[in-house]
Amino acid sequence: MTKNLDKEGLCSIVDNYQLFYVDLWGVVHNGVSLHKEAINALKEITKKGKEYILLTNAPRPNSVVKTFLKKMGMEEEIIDHVFTSGEASLSYLKKNLIDKKFFHVGPPRDIDLFKDFKELKSNQIENSEYIICTGLFEEHEEDLKYYKELFEKNLKKKMICTNPDLIVDRGNKRELCAGSIAIIFEKMGGEVVYFGKPYPEVYNQSIDNKDKKVLSIGDNLNTDIKGANLLNYDSLIISNGIHKNEIKEKGIEETAKSYETICNYIQSELKW
Repeated sequence: MTKNLDKEGLCSIVDNYQLFYVDLWGVVHNGVSLHKEAINALKEITKKGKEYILLTNAPRPNSVVKTFLKKMGMEEEIIDHVFTSGEASLSYLKKNLIDKKFFHVGPPRDIDLFKDFKELKSNQIENSEYIICTGLFEEHEEDLKYYKELFEKNLKKKMICTNPDLIVDRGNKRELCAGSIAIIFEKMGGEVVYFGKPYPEVYNQSIDNKDKKVLSIGDNLNTDIKGANLLNYDSLIISNGIHKNEIKEKGIEETAKSYETICNYIQSELKW
C-alpha cells in the first residue's frame, strides 16, 4: 500500500534513510522555474545530516547542468549535489569509444557532451562507427517515422543513449526525449547501451551508496521508481509530474501496477 505524505510531509520519514536520490526535472524544477518547497526540503535534509544526490537523466555533463541551475537561481551548496546521465555516458565514451567516429542524434545544444572529441563527429550516419543519442533533431521533434528511415540501414551500429526518459514536461509543454528514439532503434533490432535511471551504473557512479538505507524520489515511474525497485531502494512518487493525469484518473496503485512498479510513498509535490 502506497502511503500518502501530503499531510505529514517528508519530515515524517526522513530519519528512516541515510541517502536520498532526488530527481531534478519534475521534482525540483519544471524546466522553467524552481519549486520552492522542494528546495526547502533539500535544505532540511542537509540540516538532518543526511546525504542527497540530485540525480538527473540530462544528456549533458554535470558542469553544464550546474550552470543551467545557477541561472535558474539555485544556490551553490545545492548545485554541488548534481549528477547527470550525461556524465555517466561521458565516462563510458572516453573509456571505450574515444577514437571512434560517431553520428549524433539530438539538438546542437547537446554538443557539450562530446566537445572534447567533436572532430570525430560524422555528418553522415553511414560513415559513423556508433551513434550517440541525446534527444531529437530540432526539425524532427515529433516525426518518429523519420528516425525509422534513418536507422533502417544502420542497425549494426551500437547506440549510446544518454537519457532513457521517454518524455519530459517543460513548463506546460510535453516533449519527447532520447529514450523514445532509443526504443525505436531497439525495436528495429539495434543494440542500445543506456546511461541514466533506471540503470544501476548512474546511481553507483554518483556517490558511495554501499550499505546505506536509500529513498529515491521522482515523478517518473519508468525511470525514478523502476530504478529504485531494481536496486531494492524505497521510493516516493511525486504525483504532480509526468503521471499526473493517470494518477488522478486511476489512482497510484493501479497506475504503478501498469508500469510494473511499486511505490512506498506518494506526495503531490516534494514538501518538508
